[in-house]
Amino acid sequence: MDFSRVQWKWLLFFFFLLLVVEIKGENEDKKQIYVVYMGSVSPDSSKDFLRESHLQLLGSVLKRGEKAENILVRNYKYGFSGFAARLSEAEALALKRKPGVVSVFVDPVYKPHTTRSWDFLQNYVEIDSRPNSDSTPPATADTIIGLLDTGIWPESESFSDNGFGPVPSQWKGICMKGSNFTSSNCNKKLIGARYYATDEAPFARTFGSNTNSARDEEGHGTHTASTAAGNSITGASYYGLASGTAKGGSTGSRIAMYKVCSSVGCPGSQILAGFDDAVADGVDLLSVSLGASAFFRPDFSEDPIAIGAFHAVAKGITVVCSAGNDGPTASSVVNAAPWILTVAATTIDRYFESDILLGGNTSAIKGEAINFSTLDKSPNYPLIDGGSAKSNSSDVASASHCEPGTLDGSKTKGKIVVCKHSQSDTSKTIKFEALKDSGSIGTIFANDMETYVASSYNTFPVSEITAQAANDVFSYINSTKNPVATILPTITVTKFKPAPVIAYFSSRGPSAQTRNLLKPDIAAPGVNILASWIPTSTGVPNGQNPSQFNLVSGTSMACPHVAGVAATIKAWNPTWSPFAIRSAIMTTATQANSDKAPLMTVSGSAATPYDIGSGEVVPTTALQPGLVYDMTTRDLLLFLCNYGYSSSKISLISNSTNGYSCPSNSSINLISDLNYPSIAVSALKQNEVRTVNRVVTNVGAQDDTVYTASVNSPTGLDVRVVPNKLKFSKSYKSLGFQVLFSVKDSSLQGDLFGSITWSDGTHTVRSPFAATTAG
Repeated sequence: MDFSRVQWKWLLFFFFLLLVVEIKGENEDKKQIYVVYMGSVSPDSSKDFLRESHLQLLGSVLKRGEKAENILVRNYKYGFSGFAARLSEAEALALKRKPGVVSVFVDPVYKPHTTRSWDFLQNYVEIDSRPNSDSTPPATADTIIGLLDTGIWPESESFSDNGFGPVPSQWKGICMKGSNFTSSNCNKKLIGARYYATDEAPFARTFGSNTNSARDEEGHGTHTASTAAGNSITGASYYGLASGTAKGGSTGSRIAMYKVCSSVGCPGSQILAGFDDAVADGVDLLSVSLGASAFFRPDFSEDPIAIGAFHAVAKGITVVCSAGNDGPTASSVVNAAPWILTVAATTIDRYFESDILLGGNTSAIKGEAINFSTLDKSPNYPLIDGGSAKSNSSDVASASHCEPGTLDGSKTKGKIVVCKHSQSDTSKTIKFEALKDSGSIGTIFANDMETYVASSYNTFPVSEITAQAANDVFSYINSTKNPVATILPTITVTKFKPAPVIAYFSSRGPSAQTRNLLKPDIAAPGVNILASWIPTSTGVPNGQNPSQFNLVSGTSMACPHVAGVAATIKAWNPTWSPFAIRSAIMTTATQANSDKAPLMTVSGSAATPYDIGSGEVVPTTALQPGLVYDMTTRDLLLFLCNYGYSSSKISLISNSTNGYSCPSNSSINLISDLNYPSIAVSALKQNEVRTVNRVVTNVGAQDDTVYTASVNSPTGLDVRVVPNKLKFSKSYKSLGFQVLFSVKDSSLQGDLFGSITWSDGTHTVRSPFAATTAG
């Protein structure tokens, strides 16, 4: 049978439609893990009842004959209600429309935000308000810090239980047995450990090969746990660098590890499971050094950390989170929900110097890096810049930055190579590994900006220099026929100034989710922090045993510093809410460095609340804040109203018995009225008067005391506090005031920063503010 051209076209079109239908069917049947969040747990609901109700709901959207038990990955039943299951897109959409469901979202994969730091915090600022030295401190051993992380190395000396008493009676958790981990690995210090096996249900994803144990295979969890609450260990160092005493912020606290991460990330379904178990186990605080990227920032109701933290805080558990490592980009801060204590990162007064010596008896050029170079200390090694070593197929610009594939290996072999480096380049690790593989004997990175972060290159000679110092190196190369150099091994320089400086990588405000909430909240050391690590054979200098410690940077490292401080405050004040603890930390922070000058960024500009929140944490003064800005869960529900959530959605989140009704005047601007220790107002018009309400509670030793307000604001922004005096007594422990903002100068544009400080002569209670003009 012959077909006409038209008939052939129709036949081909028919086959095309069949193909489209087949592909569509395959996509519809394709399943992946979704999280189904259903809000708070009813007090009268048993865990068995919740599981059955979850299975019934799940079964209502499945095809006939498909069993809900076979696709359920895990269910949440202690701190909040919900489950994770392997679903098709159509099934997920069907569940989203079911009554009682707050949100349904694809299981996201988050990432970890990867001695002397505590001594530095205690000593760099003069403390005028300390607890009575004659008083006996409370039993900090009764506070339990839970960590959601990559696991823990239980054999570390940081987690020895020598000298510890019985496990606190509030603890209801377990020590899960797994591969390379038994119940005997827990003790009276490390009182609990859980992991979230990937084979709990059919179809569950496999995240790495070492997930079936609470043992840490990455090092990150061991580092953060020892920073928060590790024992005091003398003689700690990283192969002789940063030698001294390594200790946690609350050495007497107990530790519970919830392994929610592996080598490839932290699934949201496992993060939620960690939060859920931690609530049931009885932790006092949670330290969470992980989060989403600034480029993927889900709504609060679809963010596993925001969801888990909300219900943990509602149960009285303080949740401390890292701010993220996507700085210095504006609005890159994550973990910015108002129930989370969000931590930025700063440097300390320690510098890891690796100098460069050039031929011709020139003075040493100061560099920064961590390396254990075995090169001769005399400059005998040929030196070449990347641009001069370009391959025939590459351009000079790319080669000068030593981008992979742009250099001729025959020109770099046996030489030290100078590479320009910008923040947008391929990572330095990839660059130096490529140079090492091609036979180069060392690398000098000429950075386009000062970072104050010493990257670790182990035994390969690498140093990093500033652009200004690089000019001297390039001048020497260009003026010398046979340039030579050497790279010296790293030495530790202490009492380095200025310190602290805001880490360049620390994520910045304002919050992209709401401009009427100031984030981050606080800053703490997060650069080259020495803490416990897992044994490793990688990068061990010749003749040495693997180090039990490591130097690591990130807001991941800053977070447990604040968790340790929060644990100490909780021990001294066991009845305080998470909001009161946060307030104590924020309102007593310092904004000055060790030179008593304002805190700065690495670029040399003055730090703003978008960089540091309230400032650098001061552990001792946080124990006696004088006044606190306290809240309850109802304040958070009102925030959600003003944020734009419906009354029905909030009713599910809060499990309100008779439903929850948002006020009729709910508005995004009223978020500024949340009783937060800092203040943010946005879209402020000229001559408009914006009123913000606050309430403070006297927690000082004196019932009868008077606090007076002072304001620091830029010229042209009128800020008034009404009343400007608060008289507290035994009968009036909590008093309210208003702050009135008004722009008087039309030339003022953008973000305006200042502060409001209450003082009674003994305590200083400071709240930063950020006012953003309209237009």
